[in-house]
Amino acid sequence: QVQLVESGGGLVQAGGSLRLSCAASGRTFSAYAMAWFRQAPGKDREFVASMSRQSRYIYYTDSVKGRFTISRDNAKSVVYLQMHSLKTEDTAVYYCAAGDRLTILQLTTASAYGYWGQGTQVTVSS
Repeated sequence: QVQLVESGGGLVQAGGSLRLSCAASGRTFSAYAMAWFRQAPGKDREFVASMSRQSRYIYYTDSVKGRFTISRDNAKSVVYLQMHSLKTEDTAVYYCAAGDRLTILQLTTASAYGYWGQGTQVTVSS
């Protein structure tokens, strides 16, 4: 079992930056692949970024490449999502997710992750 708590969301103007954090507790953090997903009002949850257990494999959805960076600190049991050049279409609730025994192909698939945080709201104003 692992518990996830996100923080760092808020209201920011377009072009601004935010850094989301996800603190994990419970089992060994380094055993889990970590990911960020988001869900905008009226839309399905979508993949944003993911990182394998030892950070060897990192993936981003196309719309955030070059603007968002996922990172993890296994010693602190925290995963981050640094977001720059935010756009109004980035507005959503952002969720942190953890999964164990994921294959590389599963790193972008929501259903492969067994543990989820409660979400943090990111609102980008024009």
